[in-house]
Order: sequence, then structure tokens, then C-alpha cells
Amino acid sequence: MTFSYDTFTTRNIGFVTPEEQATLRDAQVFVCGTGGMGGACVFALARMGVGRLILADIDEFETSNLNRQAFAFRDTIGQHKAEATRDLCLQINPDMEITVYRDDWPAHVQGATTASAIVVNGTDDLGASLLLYRTARTENRAVIDAYASPLPSVYVTQPGDPMPEERMRYPTGDTAWDALTQDQRDQAFFHEATHVILHSSSRHYIDLDLAGEVAAGKRSRMSFAPMVISTGMLMAYEVANGILGRTPGADYRGWFFNPHAARVEHPRGAITEALLRPIVTRFLRRMMA
Repeated sequence: MTFSYDTFTTRNIGFVTPEEQATLRDAQVFVCGTGGMGGACVFALARMGVGRLILADIDEFETSNLNRQAFAFRDTIGQHKAEATRDLCLQINPDMEITVYRDDWPAHVQGATTASAIVVNGTDDLGASLLLYRTARTENRAVIDAYASPLPSVYVTQPGDPMPEERMRYPTGDTAWDALTQDQRDQAFFHEATHVILHSSSRHYIDLDLAGEVAAGKRSRMSFAPMVISTGMLMAYEVANGILGRTPGADYRGWFFNPHAARVEHPRGAITEALLRPIVTRFLRRMMA
């Protein structure tokens, strides 16, 4: 079958103009982490007709990824995530240009960031996230990200905005991304969990005993397909906004989507946050204990 990009994207028109579709075709996006949320975002980017991607990952697909990761199939188990994702994207749009990096991606992060319109953080590693954000700031690029949350979420950090390590008070400001201690990692996760509980109703939709084990590092992070894939879709919308010069739907603090109650949950005001923070901190410490 002869592939036609115009035919492939014809049903996009109306959501975007033909001129905007051409802009998507010419754009390049750097996605670091192509498993859960990052993979779902890539899935949407490929189908919306983004023409060029830089994909980075250090892992291979495994059986436990099948419950949520867009490019995890029985025949991709054991394959490198970014390479398998590239191959499947080319089944969608064979005209795509896709560069893949494996565990060598930190050596290419500056070039990949500079060459791309947008950076998407799909990693679940603190050090990798710090490297992405710090590089994006120096290269004047926005980063699209989501919280480690039981509810779908999205936030967009522009180069002049406070980075997550700054606004969520990570103890990492003077530490190189690849020199973090386990204590710094644990504290950063605690601060992110505090933010999630403080600014959303996430605690009502998970098993808190199991969540406490996750926060204490006793078990792997819980993930659920509707939450992960919905988050990736929210990220893809923000990629489109950034490429097309549209006003982003989220800012650097972001928001949470609550599908259980059909509502959007925005961050609380500064006064309410200050009053509730000690309560949430005590709650989290009890849960982890």
C-alpha cells in the first residue's frame, strides 16, 4: 500500500488547520522515557502526524509493562523500549524520522533538547528528570511532565518557571544529577507525594496501605492503564499546544483530572497550602511507617 501523509492526517483537519498540520509534520519532539506516560504520549504524537521524534530509554519491555504501556506487546517483550517504539511508530507513519538513544542518552541530551521544539519527561528517575529540566532551562525549551499520582495530571514548565526541584523543595539544588544520594531521592519523592496529596484528592482512590509501602520504598510504584494512558494523552495535547503556539492548558504547577468525580483539580492557594502542609506531612509519615 502506498502511504499518503495527507490521507493519513485528513481527519485531523478541523481540529487543526492544514497549515497547522504542516507545522506538526515539520516539528521535532524529544521524549525521554518511552514506557508508561511517555509511551502513551508518543502513541498520540505519531498518530497526530508529528514528523520527527527523538526517543530515549534505558530499559527493555517486560511482562509487567503489558498492563499499561502503549508499545508493550507480547512480541516486544525483551526488546529495547525506544527501539520497539520507533519500529511501531513507523508502522503508523513510515515517513517519520526517529532518532533513538539508549543508556547513552545523557551524552546527547543537550543536542536533542536544542534540536526539539518541546521536551517530554517520561522518566521515573529523579536524576534523569533533573538533567532534563536543567538542560531545558539552559537551552530555552519547555518541559511537559506529570506527577507520580493516582490521578492523571499534567504540567508545563517554561524556561523561566521554577523547576520541580525548586518549587517542590527537593534537597538537590547543589548536587549533580548523577551524584544523588539515596536520602536525597527519598526526600524528593516525599516532597512530590506531599504535593500530590496536598493539591488533589488522590488519596481517596488508592489502597493507602500499599501506597505507604511504595512511599517507603518497599514495593514498586502502582500503575493502572486508564490513569497512565490518560496522562500521556494530556501530555500530547500540551505538545500540540507548544508546537502550534497555542496557549497551554497547564502551567508549571499543573492540574489533576479526577475521572471518578468528573472534575479538574487545580492547586490550592498559598494560604490554604501553608495551613494544610503540616497536616499532610504528618499523614504521609504515618502512612509510610
